[in-house]
Amino acid sequence: MNFEDIEDRDGIRFSWNVFPSTKGEASRMVIPVSCLYTPLKERDDVAPILYEPVTCRPPCKAILNPYCQIDVRGKVWICPFCLQRNQLPPQYKDISNTNLPAELLPKYTTIEYTLARTSPVPPIFLFVVDTCLDDDNLKALKDALFVSLSLIPSNALVGLITFGHNVQVFELGYAACPKSYVFDGSKEYTVKQIQEMFGLNAMVNAPQQSQQPGRPPMAPASGQFNRFIQPFDQCEFMLTSVLEQLQHDPWPTEAAKRPSRCTGSAMNVAVALMESAFPNQGARITLFTGGAATHGPGLVVGMELKETMRSHHDMEKDTAPHVKKAARFYDGLAKRAAKACHAVDIFVGSLDQVGTHEMKNLVNHTGGRMVLSDSFNTAIFKQSFHLTFNKDATGRLAAGFNATMDVLTSKELKICGLIGHAVSAERKTPNISDTEIGIGSTSAWKFCGLTPKSTYAVYFDVANQQSQALQPGTRAVIQFITHYQDSTSRYRLRVTTVARNWTEGRSPEIPASFDQEAAAVLMARIATFKSEIDDGPDVLRWLDRTLIRLCQRFAEFRKDDSSSFRLAPNFSIYPQFMFHLRRSQFLQVFNNSPDESAFYRHVFNSEDCNNTLVMIQPTLMSYGFDTPPTPVLLDSVSIKPDVVLLLDTFFHILIWHGETIAQWRNAGYQDQPNYENFKELLEAPQQEAQELLVDRFPVPRYIVCNQGGSQARFLLTKLNPSTTHMSGGQYGMPSDQAVLTEDVSLQVFMEHLIKLSVAGTS
Repeated sequence: MNFEDIEDRDGIRFSWNVFPSTKGEASRMVIPVSCLYTPLKERDDVAPILYEPVTCRPPCKAILNPYCQIDVRGKVWICPFCLQRNQLPPQYKDISNTNLPAELLPKYTTIEYTLARTSPVPPIFLFVVDTCLDDDNLKALKDALFVSLSLIPSNALVGLITFGHNVQVFELGYAACPKSYVFDGSKEYTVKQIQEMFGLNAMVNAPQQSQQPGRPPMAPASGQFNRFIQPFDQCEFMLTSVLEQLQHDPWPTEAAKRPSRCTGSAMNVAVALMESAFPNQGARITLFTGGAATHGPGLVVGMELKETMRSHHDMEKDTAPHVKKAARFYDGLAKRAAKACHAVDIFVGSLDQVGTHEMKNLVNHTGGRMVLSDSFNTAIFKQSFHLTFNKDATGRLAAGFNATMDVLTSKELKICGLIGHAVSAERKTPNISDTEIGIGSTSAWKFCGLTPKSTYAVYFDVANQQSQALQPGTRAVIQFITHYQDSTSRYRLRVTTVARNWTEGRSPEIPASFDQEAAAVLMARIATFKSEIDDGPDVLRWLDRTLIRLCQRFAEFRKDDSSSFRLAPNFSIYPQFMFHLRRSQFLQVFNNSPDESAFYRHVFNSEDCNNTLVMIQPTLMSYGFDTPPTPVLLDSVSIKPDVVLLLDTFFHILIWHGETIAQWRNAGYQDQPNYENFKELLEAPQQEAQELLVDRFPVPRYIVCNQGGSQARFLLTKLNPSTTHMSGGQYGMPSDQAVLTEDVSLQVFMEHLIKLSVAGTS
């Protein structure tokens, strides 16, 4: 079975599919034993199991799976993790070798249980809306919200907060007329103050009970919060009328000043309301903002327009006065939201920066979504926002709420950590490694929000010492247990159990099991994680050293002979991925604002293997008269005057017309009956682009451009510069297809890599 088939079945891809049997051998493999796992991967062939799972005795709590040993006569199963013998429950009395329950069948290594327990509260959607928008932008946002009301599950609870100079919390339970509570946007209220103002203080202590995994807490006392968070089918009329009457913030904006916008204060009120009324219940707080916070806690820029928004350069020089204080404020909100298991989404409709750099952990720690667009009028915003309400085949929202994931391993494997949009669940078990990668020192994580695309990188450490030889044929077993709430308030349990063989370090099975695509993504996740805390050049040097060591370990070559260097096919593209990763916006901040960097890294750390590879190394298709559509090199040699190129960077889908094609199109040849083939040539990439746009989140920017046009820069920045303004064309003049850059080309990069690898020093 190939790697893609395993991913389709279990939502998992490993860097190595055979594991080295000792700690020393694992360290020599350079790339750690690790995997990409998509907990809610959509599968057509598995119906949810409608009975409770069979679990091992505490403290193990592993779930019955195909890798357990079964004694069908004694009705006993042996856990592959702790080796305890467990009695099967009475309902398994008819079990036999030919009559096994689904969870013991080899094809059901991933299985989902629909549990009998339900949440006492349906999913909650709290909208936090910026009213400091111009009239067109505000109208577009209101229209998008009206459409979303037709997509929200009818059983859901909803609430509305608006903000400008002050914060307004609407009492949707008051049917006579729109009624709201107003908070001073300049003040940083404590949770206790907000609870007292809402009348929630009487019920503060009751809901804060510790929650056991799999057991929903008691519903909060029915009381004051019902005024603000209402069942959608009961408050639809009031919510609609409030939105219809929503006006531009009345606080005046002086000349040469920004609007007075208290984003931080509004988010503080929203988080406090939700954590007080609905702790540990599935919820989303969705912020819509069209500008930077200029007022109150969490402000990112002053009111004066002459004070510019901070840049990466300002932050490096420590001349950005608000960044650290604002980031601390939003990080505090992020911890509170994550503790209460509430996801936070941020949708931006602004040409300028709004402060998503400072607010990024609100989204990253809670599994929320982040979308940047130029205004709320764009298709990028409207379609992306409405995709958040996508339904699955059963009619439920294609999303999970209030999730936790436990990872169990055989005793020879330990967990280093996880990189993805999560927080530690602080579960201490014996299988935790001393080495930390990402969010470590735990074997369980909380995901406040999950989608079928949410993918997490999990890193492992081989704990087995040289003296403790493993028996031939033994396997490492790993189990992922994801407990989440669906949009119908039902609790579900997704269990994936996988096994991989152990082998000694010099075995040819190890290099043959290498998945270069998964490994590239797993190393890229570490690099982006490092880039948040280390200097950019240090991260690039670490990537380079890792690549050289990998080539020294697994390439074939004679010392000091570059011409003898050979990489096996399943390693050969890995250096190319690293070349493009080094140049990408995930590690390079040049030409991107801090907000854009935060956005790109957020999406990068949430997507599956294939989508992430498209971000690292975009795909380029060429359409011409003489050949069918073909993938071509992401290289400046692919630019020709008589072709149409389709570039997919994940964030942009770009159709580029060569000079000759553009001239013919401008002359209208496609409209003449004798030039049907030219019309088809122009339409083919457009049809392909539409297919790519269908279910991608966030919706990519769609660009159509010509050779030499200003928009063509989106293509040129991604190309390998094998022909540059320095290399020149005939008679020493640069050719038309030259890329204006001082970056080295892939060819030069590979030459240096090979030279350093065969020299034997790193």
